Amino acid sequence: MNNLLEKKILLIICGGISAYKSLEVIRSLKKKGAKVKTILTKSAKKFVTPLSVASLSQEKVYDDLFSVENEAEMDHISLSRWSDVILVAPATANTISKLSSGSSDDLASTVMLASDKDIFLTPAMNVRMWEHLSTKENLNKLKNFGYKIIGPEIGDMACGEFGKGKMTEPNEIVRQIEKYFINLNKNQKFKALVTAGPTHEYIDPVRFITNKSSGKQGFELANSLSKNGFETTLISGPTNLKIDKDVNFIKVETAYQMFEATQNSLPADVAIFSAAVSDFKVKKQKKEKIKKEDYMNLNLEKNIDILNYVSNHNSLRPKLVIGFAAETNNIKNNAKKKLMEKNCDWIIANDVSNKSIGFDSDFNEVTIFYKDKKNNDETLSFKKKSLISDEIVDRVIAQLN
Repeated sequence: MNNLLEKKILLIICGGISAYKSLEVIRSLKKKGAKVKTILTKSAKKFVTPLSVASLSQEKVYDDLFSVENEAEMDHISLSRWSDVILVAPATANTISKLSSGSSDDLASTVMLASDKDIFLTPAMNVRMWEHLSTKENLNKLKNFGYKIIGPEIGDMACGEFGKGKMTEPNEIVRQIEKYFINLNKNQKFKALVTAGPTHEYIDPVRFITNKSSGKQGFELANSLSKNGFETTLISGPTNLKIDKDVNFIKVETAYQMFEATQNSLPADVAIFSAAVSDFKVKKQKKEKIKKEDYMNLNLEKNIDILNYVSNHNSLRPKLVIGFAAETNNIKNNAKKKLMEKNCDWIIANDVSNKSIGFDSDFNEVTIFYKDKKNNDETLSFKKKSLISDEIVDRVIAQLN
């Protein structure tokens, strides 16, 4: 099966001695049936010519952000939307620095800043430039932004030095892009369900019981599952977050509404319950607003336990059921207890007393407790929630396959 057939690759060629290798990348991608459009940076044209690139890609070469002819079609937007994936080869230290600061002073950087697609960078530079702290810091930033990195390799360089910084060979670059699409195709057979955010349990028409959950981790999980090819449904309590257009998004308010939406969204291959569902609700909701001078006595009862219901359901239970445990103390003991009591396959625990990884933070640090690996817990260290989600989804894919 040709996994690159009809795939649309936007190749950005930057100015470095390795730019000549990009011609072989184009040739290989075209040979496998991919459609390739290219952007040349100003300095790239000193190493490869637009004519040679156009001859191989059989497409127009783009290079000028402010061309009247190009911008009539808003190329910096249309190119980013046209592509299935963006590949930067070579990615120079200068380009990496610009991207990390959000600079957009030419067509290439503007397209990447405007893109909603996965972007692969193939770094190529002198070994000292590669080892410079600023380069490492910039790359870490870009990884946190979701950029994917291919290479570089160790070897002899054009400058005569030896070390890490050599651009990955074209056949390996193409293999990595092909692997990306293989995984997307392979995962399209899977259905995923994610719950996220808080719930609102009403006391009267204007007051409710809730918690501080922002829903950010659940939204990132749904995005990551979707971009990895899963048919994904996200059921969320009240948040102000936006979700990828390919995700089936269901808004709810109460725990019971979330429970009903969950039932209606099953069966699924994997269900991830990251929502912070209120444990209690008011036994009898007041139909009118309670006045300040009135006596208020909250008579509470337990809410439906959605995770427990799904984990123990004979016919609706997904192959993989994952729960979340937001804890403030005794994290390991509480998580392991929840893992057993709920009969789920994994529990992902985090310390919400730590404000840097708490409910409303963009960062997290979690530990995965596995039911089938009793003494093999795994910690995913401090990083952006989007990257935590990618790491979790990598493990989901490995488990399902």
